This record gives sequence, C-alpha cells and structure tokens, in this order.
Amino acid sequence: MPEAPFSYEGLDRVMHERARLSLLTSLAAHRKPLAFSDLKQLCGLTDGNLSRHLQVLEEAGLVRIGKGYEGKRPLTTCALTPAGRQRFVAYLAVLEQVVRDAAEAARGDDLTESGAPASLRPA
Repeated sequence: MPEAPFSYEGLDRVMHERARLSLLTSLAAHRKPLAFSDLKQLCGLTDGNLSRHLQVLEEAGLVRIGKGYEGKRPLTTCALTPAGRQRFVAYLAVLEQVVRDAAEAARGDDLTESGAPASLRPA
C-alpha cells in the first residue's frame, strides 16, 4: 500500500494549470497541428498568454511549435510531441484517480479499493 495514497505525484505541475490544460486538451483532440489563431480561439486566451503558455509547454518537451507561411502570410502551428501525448495521457489517468477518490470520499465509500486506508475515510 502506498505511504501517501492522496499525494497524486503524477499531477505534473506544468500541465496542472487551467490554460495549459486547455491547450493540451485542444492539441490532443486534433492529430494535425493547430494554427496559433485556432488555439487562441479554442482556449479563450490572449496572444501574450497563449505565447507564454506555449513556451512553457515547449520547454517541457510537450509541444512542438512550427513557423512557416500560408501563402505570403506567416503561420505559427502547434502540436503535441509524441512524448507530450504520452505524458498527457498519463496525467489524465492520475486526474481520473483523483476524481474517483474524491467521489468515493464524498459518498463515504470505503476507500481501500483505491489504495487509501479505511482510517482515512471521511466521517
């Protein structure tokens, strides 16, 4: 049995931020790279916020940012890297466990199935 069953070590701090979670979800839902303007609209971010969050994700190796042209207009595209997709799926699995544990605790169910000792069950 784990020593700290509710520590959720897999909740990656780089991903566990609303805007970055939104970006990763948008990119995961699209196999092809998304244009900067499309991501901006999908996630409701300003140019500056989007740029900064993409920079953090790129530095972490989660996304790839491409620069090119569409006709004569500059085009910035973004996509999950293969490692980024794997890390995001692993992150989601931990997040799903958080939701299951919280739901069990809210119902007062025996939490031993999720690895938590029964003594930690809410009153």
